[in-house]
Amino acid sequence: MVDPRTLPEDRSEAGFGDFKPALGPAQALAEANRCLYCADAPCVQKCPTGIDIPEFIRKISTGNLKGSARTILDANIFGMSCARVCPVEVLCVGGCVYNEMDAPPIAIGRLQRYATDAALAGDWRYFEAGPDSGRSVGLVGGGPASLAAAHELRRRGHACTIYDAGRWLGGLNTTGVAPYKLRADDALAEVAYVLGIGGIAVESGVQVGRDVTWDALLARHDALFIGVGLGADRTLDVPGKELAGIDGAVAFIEKFKLGRVDLAGVQRAVVVGGGNTAVDAVRELVGLGVPEVTMLYRGDEAAMSGYEHEWKAAKVEGVRALWHTQPTAYLDRGGRVAGLRCVKLGADKRPLPGEVFEVPAELVLLAIGQARLGELVAGLAGVQLEGGRLVVDADGATGHPRVFAGGDCANGGKEVVNAVAEGKRAALAIDRALTTGASK
Repeated sequence: MVDPRTLPEDRSEAGFGDFKPALGPAQALAEANRCLYCADAPCVQKCPTGIDIPEFIRKISTGNLKGSARTILDANIFGMSCARVCPVEVLCVGGCVYNEMDAPPIAIGRLQRYATDAALAGDWRYFEAGPDSGRSVGLVGGGPASLAAAHELRRRGHACTIYDAGRWLGGLNTTGVAPYKLRADDALAEVAYVLGIGGIAVESGVQVGRDVTWDALLARHDALFIGVGLGADRTLDVPGKELAGIDGAVAFIEKFKLGRVDLAGVQRAVVVGGGNTAVDAVRELVGLGVPEVTMLYRGDEAAMSGYEHEWKAAKVEGVRALWHTQPTAYLDRGGRVAGLRCVKLGADKRPLPGEVFEVPAELVLLAIGQARLGELVAGLAGVQLEGGRLVVDADGATGHPRVFAGGDCANGGKEVVNAVAEGKRAALAIDRALTTGASK
């Protein structure tokens, strides 16, 4: 892991402000006192990690901020980042009973941020490693799923080693989340807080299959957890794909979050796709100062998978969309992309005869999905793949008795909060297996 202080201070993401600014003490107290502390708590039912939301809000209202943060972090050790990046509008806030009363729902995410920001800033420590169990677990991938699993396993005394192919831990929290939600330095600070429980070894720059084999890891550890996320951005296999100025959206986001991107000469940018990554990318391009940003999608507005509230914000910021549009080739200007040749699609997604047009752009980002990393474990006995995902049960168990998995590689690319929940569930299942006699 890299200390957040070593990230370039002039990285491109530094120019973004908070999309949802932090609450002050008076605002937090007033908002907490609006909560009805529902007995059935529909907000909790919508939270994948099951945070006791009425309880943590009640503690804020009574001035017990340390207790509030503990309630959150006991359920979700990544409570700080989830407070920022969770789509609360469709999760906890979406479940708030105030929605049925034509009143503003409780700002649960912002209250969660208020408590967890204080915990990290004050380095409030609530959890410690359990007595040494004599067992060890290897965790492949350094994102929220593996880190949450490792933290839970340490609370039960198991030694943990995280193997990550990259330089920075934190997964997409560090490299892929839009900076107006979560900056890389804050993500790395949270990683350091999670590792603060002690006893979690980290081996960065280690790729399984290249630097170490699965057999070697199974010989080294009593159990394995796989939380490798998804793979590289998918590409469009059309003429001109080798031109400069074409990039994957996830790869581009990582570049400007961790360093600087040069957008000199980019007056027009196109993002291909209609999911959450595409919506993040268009908003980020606007924030980086690109004058004209277009989202190009083969479906219509109703069919896009990106969250409605995020797309609404993008439209307010000036992003335009071309619906029912399919790229057929890149335009070439001296070895650099100059735009896209496109065809209009009908309701059946088939090209409409004669409906061909060009969209000029000096930068094209592809947000059409990421390659599954399931092939990475194709040779691991008992581990099955389905649609490029690892097949797991409700506890994250694979077909191999000592191998568990969670996060994007198993769920196909859900939210950070899902990865945390799956990592924790798998950790509890691993603990049960280790304490009931499973061994090498």
